[in-house]
Amino acid sequence: MRNVPDSLDPAVVAEIDARLRGVEREHGVRIPWAIESGSRAWGFPSPDSDYDCRFLFVRPVEDHLALWPARDVVETPLDAVFDVNGWELAKAVRLLVNGNATVTEWLRSPVVYSGDEGFRDRLLDLAAAVADRGRIGRHYLHVAKRQQERGLTLKRFFYVLRTAAALRWLHDHPGHATPPMDLPTLLAESSVDAAVRDAATELIELKARTREVGTGTAPTILQRFVADELARGRHFDDLPPENPSAEARERAEAYFRAEVQRR
Repeated sequence: MRNVPDSLDPAVVAEIDARLRGVEREHGVRIPWAIESGSRAWGFPSPDSDYDCRFLFVRPVEDHLALWPARDVVETPLDAVFDVNGWELAKAVRLLVNGNATVTEWLRSPVVYSGDEGFRDRLLDLAAAVADRGRIGRHYLHVAKRQQERGLTLKRFFYVLRTAAALRWLHDHPGHATPPMDLPTLLAESSVDAAVRDAATELIELKARTREVGTGTAPTILQRFVADELARGRHFDDLPPENPSAEARERAEAYFRAEVQRR
């Protein structure tokens, strides 16, 4: 599958496609999932936002028998426009089982450069079976805290706003642990007031017109929304730390072995 909006620069997209083909060729891997992350996928790009392509790659079975395993991360040259790198599937699955929300966000990105829907659905099924809501909640809570500690510019406020919306989504969907990636969908699928959605939409439109907006103050209604959701989400920090269950590890092992052997 492929879902690349017309708003993305065709020349940049072509270069990303070329880099992905180069990774497969040079490293002898297959890339079943390649998406856009960052502000363009989170729903609040600026005119000069860079491109943050992330991908998952699968090594051949024989690579996993090597005495000196290859790195579980592949990076391409970083510059002002391109940030293209990916994780090996084993790394992604381990992080998923340990409560990292990044993998499921990638699987739910609205911008897909290339993707095997079967691969996505199987990994999402694993996430639904093993994802720990407590760990996912802590992930978002701590992402927000780290941004706040760095000093909350208007640009960073968007990052905190998205994580606050993810916490609200988890609150409104008690049976699920895989929030959408982008801010508009998080708000649309939650029970937030229309005034909050409208204020967020206006701020997104401002950012879309402004080169990497960094100054200014977020609307009071959004500041209050963030404060309320972070306060509500503090209970995730009070949950006792738990190691992944034996069942979760077994499911992950079975999934990984089957996926690596697919052709």
